[in-house]
Amino acid sequence: MEKHWLVRPKTIRLLWIVMLGVLAVTVLLQLGIEIHGEFHIDETFGFGAWYGLGTCAVMVIGAKILGAVIKRKDTYYD
Repeated sequence: MEKHWLVRPKTIRLLWIVMLGVLAVTVLLQLGIEIHGEFHIDETFGFGAWYGLGTCAVMVIGAKILGAVIKRKDTYYD
């Protein structure tokens, strides 16, 4: 039986390439567009990209810490 198209290694690689290309294009488009942010930091080059990466990293680290704090032993319900 053939694997689902979303779990094939070739498709995953293609999706990574397409998403990185979209990210690169949207960041490069900021060179030709004047940004009017609410705060000064909003107007920095590539703000959405680096802010999104930073907040994602903070959420992953926070989830790891939270998991370690509320984790129960494997035999908790035994």
